[in-house]
Formats: sequence, structure tokens, C-alpha cells
Amino acid sequence: MKPVYVAGVGIHAFGRFADRSVTALGAHAVRAALAEAGLGRGDFQAAFCGTVYSGVAAGHKVLTALGLSGVPTVNVEAGCASGGAALALGAAQVASGRYDTVLVFGMEKMPRGIIRSTFFEPWREEAGLSPAPAYFALRAQRLMMESDVRLEDLARVSAKNHRHGVQNPYAMYRKVLSVEEILSSPVVCEPLRLLMLCAPNEGAAAVVLTARQPGSRAVRVAAAALRSHHAGSVLGEHTPMSGVASATVAAPTEMAARDAYEEAGLGPADLDVVELQDTDSGREILSAEELGLCARGGGGRWVRDRGGEMGTRPPVNPSGGLLSKGEPLGASALGQVVELTWQLRGAAGPRQVEAARVALAHTVGRGANACVLILTR
Repeated sequence: MKPVYVAGVGIHAFGRFADRSVTALGAHAVRAALAEAGLGRGDFQAAFCGTVYSGVAAGHKVLTALGLSGVPTVNVEAGCASGGAALALGAAQVASGRYDTVLVFGMEKMPRGIIRSTFFEPWREEAGLSPAPAYFALRAQRLMMESDVRLEDLARVSAKNHRHGVQNPYAMYRKVLSVEEILSSPVVCEPLRLLMLCAPNEGAAAVVLTARQPGSRAVRVAAAALRSHHAGSVLGEHTPMSGVASATVAAPTEMAARDAYEEAGLGPADLDVVELQDTDSGREILSAEELGLCARGGGGRWVRDRGGEMGTRPPVNPSGGLLSKGEPLGASALGQVVELTWQLRGAAGPRQVEAARVALAHTVGRGANACVLILTR
């Protein structure tokens, strides 16, 4: 298998852009990534586009707008993990030797308000059992019972990520919020307050992958693992509000993390910086447990011990995470990769993690698709 390197990255800020189409957002990120990699038409052999709400042949439209069509182009939908799944597919093509260089990008213009998804049966939505906030809230309630997580811990996670996000010019929200402000924000669905939930929004990100080492400080994709669910917990990612009560079945994130650690020959103790799924404050804590950043059931203690804060090892979501950036589904995982590439290059500015050499990106999307990527320098 050939090594896979990141040759270039590009991003369009996350937020709301009424004057720009999703194609324009994607084109912005792709143009930036190709420029950084020094590539143009004919210099990459395939493209993989992660998106959920962008419609038929969305990736093709971006390449057409840039005059770059003609290469094999695959559109990938895996919920919040769409960008990660696209990158995993692209990395596999380069590692196998089928292609020398590929383009991976993701973009989204999310509808406002509660996210609707055809994954859920109509009766669930009619009963109010949408993924956000009902399912997120029930998951957080169970986490509070099983991991000694307190309401204040959920607020601390959000406060941490908003504090980190102040230093990220690509984040939608760049304002320090106190624990008290977060706790006093409106209750959306108990126990989650408004400021404990990420905002669906718009944005794009792109990554160029190549088998050719681009320089002495090259960032390498050491592992790209994608896993789906086994039938299990009644609050599992795959079928909320149905399933069996047993918690003994490994979650998709746990399986993907195990695969990624094995592929990279690394473990949680080797990580210098992490970007993980934080669609809500409870999801960040659960993600930390499932990735092995803390013990199963130890999420509450992890937060109270300043787990994930800048200055600790590893800091979690130095970009501000989805709570600060917002979440354009197809772009969120690749936005993590852009951030971590900058971190490993030492180019993250005021949010730089000192001496970062090993990074992990994690997303989990409806389906359930969990993607864990490990980057090294």
C-alpha cells in the first residue's frame, strides 16, 4: 500500500450566506485546496464529494463550475460523516495505487431549524421524536445516569468550545460564553439548553490527497476507518427509539476507533490534538468515552478535570468544534481535517497546539456511519 499525504487544503467559512449557492461554496474550497497543492485541470484523477442536502450530482456541478469535470466523480452521503466517508474512499484509492492524486470536498446549505431527515419514519417525526433535539436530549439524559455527567458539565463543554472558537476566523460564533450564560439559555429539550446545541448552517471544505510526499513537513493520512452500526442500544446512533436495551454492543465510533488505532499503530495516549463530533455537549462527552480519551463512564470526571481544554493533552476541538463553527453536514468532517492539517503544520495561529504530531478527526452520522481519521507528521 502506498502512503497517502495531504497536498493541499481549502475551506469556506461556516455560517449563513444567502447570496451564495452551495455550488459556489464548494467551488471556493476546492479552488483554495488545488491552489495550495499547485494543481490544475488534469492534475488529479478522481473526485469524491460529501454532501447530504445538495441534490443530484452536486459534486459534478462544482467541478463543472470550475472547468474541472471529466474525471470519475463520486457523491457520498453518510449523514454527518459524509465528508469523512468521502475522504476514506479517496484515501483508499490512492493507497491502492489506482490513482496518484484525488480531490475530496464537501459542502452544504442546511435548512434552518430542526433538521428533518428521510432516515426517520414519519410516525417518529409526528410523535416529536426527531434526532435533534429529542434524541440528543434522551442520549444526554442517559449519559448523565451512566457517566456521572452533571448539567454543569454539559455547560462546561459548550463554554470550552466557544472559548476555543474565538480564535477561529472560519467559525460562525466567535464569542466567549460563561457557564452561567449557557445554563440560563432557553431549555430546548431537557437537559439541553439552546447554547448546548450546534447550529445547522452552510460551508465547504476540500482536501487534496496524493501518494507523492509534498515536503519535509508533510501531513500523512495514517488511518481512515469507516464503520456502521450493529443492532444494539435503544439509544444507539442507528435506530433511535427502537432496538434492544443491551449496552454491550460496541458503538460505531468504538469500532471505527479500534480499526483506526490498529491501522496507524497508535492509541489514544499518542494523540496530540483531537477534533470530534460535538453536535451537542453530551455528544462530545460520549465521543471522548468512545474514542478512549477517558474511561467508559468517566466522561463527567473527564470534564471536571479540564479534559479537552487547551493546555491539556490532548486538547479537543481547538477549532471551536461544531458548537462554535456550526455544522454544514457534508463539510464538517473535512473542516476537521483542514484544522488538523494546519495544527500538524504548525500553522494554526493563536489556537496552535504545541508540538502537535498526531491528530484524530471523528464524525458520526445518521445511518449510523462513524468515521475516524488519524493524521501524522
